Amino acid sequence: MKRILFTAIFASFWISSQAQIAVAKDTLKISRAEAETIFLKNNLRLLSEKLNIDQAEAQVIQAKLWPNPRLEVGEVNLWSNATSEQLPPISGNWGRTSEITVGLEQLIQTAGKRKKLMAMEKVGVEIAQEYFQDVLRIVKIEFRNNLTHLQYVQAKQEIYQKQLVSIQKLLNAYSNQAKQGNISKSEFIRLKASELEFVKELSDLQKENNQLQKELKTLMNLPSQNFLKIDSENFVPNLSKTENINLAELTSSALENRPDVKVSVLEEKYINRKYKYELAQRMPDVTLLASYDRGGNIMNNFVGFGFGIDLPFFSRNQGNIKVAKLEIEKSQYLKEEKNNQAQHEVIQAYEDLIVARKLYENIDASYENDLDKLLESHLKNFAQRNTSMLEYLDFVEAYLENKTIILDSKKELNEHFEELQFVIGKEL
Repeated sequence: MKRILFTAIFASFWISSQAQIAVAKDTLKISRAEAETIFLKNNLRLLSEKLNIDQAEAQVIQAKLWPNPRLEVGEVNLWSNATSEQLPPISGNWGRTSEITVGLEQLIQTAGKRKKLMAMEKVGVEIAQEYFQDVLRIVKIEFRNNLTHLQYVQAKQEIYQKQLVSIQKLLNAYSNQAKQGNISKSEFIRLKASELEFVKELSDLQKENNQLQKELKTLMNLPSQNFLKIDSENFVPNLSKTENINLAELTSSALENRPDVKVSVLEEKYINRKYKYELAQRMPDVTLLASYDRGGNIMNNFVGFGFGIDLPFFSRNQGNIKVAKLEIEKSQYLKEEKNNQAQHEVIQAYEDLIVARKLYENIDASYENDLDKLLESHLKNFAQRNTSMLEYLDFVEAYLENKTIILDSKKELNEHFEELQFVIGKEL
């Protein structure tokens, strides 16, 4: 009797708490498509990643700029002594004994260094764009799988909630019968135990739901008080998209469309351009000079020109050139590895999808409805005492197991469908 009392209190408390949670939060009922629209618009990681493209474009702007000229003013004296020579005044009667020098320098990059740096940074923009697409690809499959998982959990909650309601109706009907001794107390306690099992399962499912709510609201950048309710539409993907697909075409599509594969190609291109830039560094740059000297030369006002250049006797950028050359070789290995990885992932995803599809299609379309009708029939017969409790509860257990298998097949089919789209780098 203590166990019965505990079960009743626990069940009523759990149902009451779930009702309070539903009232406290703003339920947002949306479809998968609507949820994805919000996700693509609001996801903070994607918004942040887009800025990397702007940063890469800013590096191109910086590479286009010429080095600034350098102005130097020196040898300015604000006093004189007995040996000072008289010069024409600078302004009015001031400056007869003042000396001043002015120098102007401009660095001229040789061997097309500026153009080579620009070409390198332009590839950097392409890499940033593909990195963004790769992040989008990764976050999108995470988001879609969370949607699928939430639909799965919601469907299981509905199934168990219906069973809990049925058990509670039976308990209400049997309560007086048990007190009057018309049915055995053991049968009544067995029903209470089943109620507790359903309450525990619903409690675990709600925790799972809460976890998914957190993940999805973070990805969608939604207020914490929102409670997502995703409709059941598109829980099973459009299987017509998977008909007549060719494995060779899928593999080719992955090599053409996957952002991470494109990045490996672009990184090789970037390093090749960097190698050319490092080769150009062997040629020393030239500094053009212009100077003015007042009162410190053979002329009172001397103007001269010149140039400066590093003599490449010791350093011809040999180390950096060798590093860049080795980077090219490394990038080729990494590109080949990425291509192999992409192809292997496509084959696995394709075969997993075929297996998941066969499992789903092996379940007769009418089987789920038949299960529901049989459950109603067993419940009715049990209520009329035409079926024993053991037979009824055994069927309920088999019913729940089969409903879970059906839901699992739908969930896995959706996940493998998304995985195939992920590994080929585009929507089917």
